Amino acid sequence: MAKVKKDLEIEELPDFESSLKELEQLVEKIEDGELSLQESLEQFERGVSLSRHCHSMLEKARQTVTVLTDVDNPASEGPFAGEPSTRGDEPA
Repeated sequence: MAKVKKDLEIEELPDFESSLKELEQLVEKIEDGELSLQESLEQFERGVSLSRHCHSMLEKARQTVTVLTDVDNPASEGPFAGEPSTRGDEPA
C-alpha cells in the first residue's frame, strides 16, 4: 500500500470537475463489487484523496467569496490574492 500512497503524492490532482467525475466513477466501480479486495482498497484510497482535494478546493472558493463580498474589508474592492484585475480603470 506504500507504493500506492507514493504514486498518489507524485500524481498531480485534476481540477474540481475532473476530480468529482473520477470520484463518481470510483464509487460506481467499488459498488459494483467486481473488484478484488486489494483493488477496492486502492480505489478507495484514491477516492479519499480526490474527496479531500475537492473539499479543499471548495473551501478555498468559499473563502474567496467571503473575502470578495465582505463590505468591511478593503481587499474586497480589488483583485483577490494577486489575481489580475478585470477592471478597465486601473493602470496596467
